[in-house]
Amino acid sequence: MKGKIAVFAAVALLFAGLGIWLGHRQTAPAPAESSAVQTLLTQTLNDASGQPQPLSQWKDRPLVVNFWATWCAPCVDEMPELSALQQEVGGRGIQILGIGIDSPSNIAEFGTKYKISYPLYAGGMSGTELSRRFGNQAGGLPYTVLIDRQGQVKKTYIGRLKMDELKTDLAAL
Repeated sequence: MKGKIAVFAAVALLFAGLGIWLGHRQTAPAPAESSAVQTLLTQTLNDASGQPQPLSQWKDRPLVVNFWATWCAPCVDEMPELSALQQEVGGRGIQILGIGIDSPSNIAEFGTKYKISYPLYAGGMSGTELSRRFGNQAGGLPYTVLIDRQGQVKKTYIGRLKMDELKTDLAAL
């Protein structure tokens, strides 16, 4: 009887481990397309006040690009921390950009209500496609991309950011 229980427990552990591995594999971001940064920097998106802005203005700078939505609670939760981080790292030339997967009116209203210290852009459905180019095949939010000064994707993050991890990754740039 003890032998059967041990075999059952071993098989259960094996399947649990396999399930965790497969679940992680399916939600882990895919590698970014080689043209993703170039595609990003050729976009012109409306800012929170509705004014069209060329994203090429951020070329040759380290970027933290955060895909978010006003209806996404983890997105909204991390925005004050990202805003504080922008104040902290802006002097080093690092720029945080928020690309809202939402309507321009919702982003404008959000931008007015909350005083975010980094630019917010209305990406709409094209923002979703852009995040997919950066490896966000599941379309999950928030989704954040770390890009170095040379325009190389260094890391992607799905879900709410761990600020200590992001700060460590930024320091490595």
